Amino acid sequence: MLATVMNAVLLQGALEREGVPTRVQTAIEMRQVAEPYIRRRAMRHLERGRVVIFGAGTGNPFFTTDTAAALRAAEIGADAVLKATKVDGVYDRDPASAGPGEAILLDSVSYAQVRAARLGVMDETASTLADDNGIAAVVFNMLTPGHITRALCGEAGVGTAVTSANGNGNGNGNGSGGGGSSGGGPALVRAPTVTKVGPPPEGPAVGC
Repeated sequence: MLATVMNAVLLQGALEREGVPTRVQTAIEMRQVAEPYIRRRAMRHLERGRVVIFGAGTGNPFFTTDTAAALRAAEIGADAVLKATKVDGVYDRDPASAGPGEAILLDSVSYAQVRAARLGVMDETASTLADDNGIAAVVFNMLTPGHITRALCGEAGVGTAVTSANGNGNGNGNGSGGGGSSGGGPALVRAPTVTKVGPPPEGPAVGC
């Protein structure tokens, strides 16, 4: 849990060195290094064009960072949860245990299919929370140059999309995806389109 705060602060520093205004909010209060998580404050930062990084999970034990990402996505009305991993997406079976060429990379799958086949996309609590709130997910390889930007811009053909029966499922425009081992990694929450208020956004914008 605390390791996510360290990662959040490091990511904030990297983004701000590139001129991107960034705020870190944590579920556990530690005002010397980050803001406490307050939904309305987070929404205000997003409206002003800032990147908001959520740290410390949900602030409670027994909940994964996947669940924290799904929860924050639901709270801010995000379009999608982007799960950055070390593999190309979600497979129909675990590539580590399957024979050569037996594991098939999926373009799309629904949360219901993920749960029914027990595919390793995210834990069941996170999957159910995202599905119930109509939040799509995209599982992709963060080590491939340009994939993070392409996923954030909603481009098709990036990793595997996981769609919800309760939403439009426009995770990355290529349908939905799921499968065996998806690998571990950070979850990036793509914020919703918001009406800008106040002064224009600070710093450079990422072009899509």
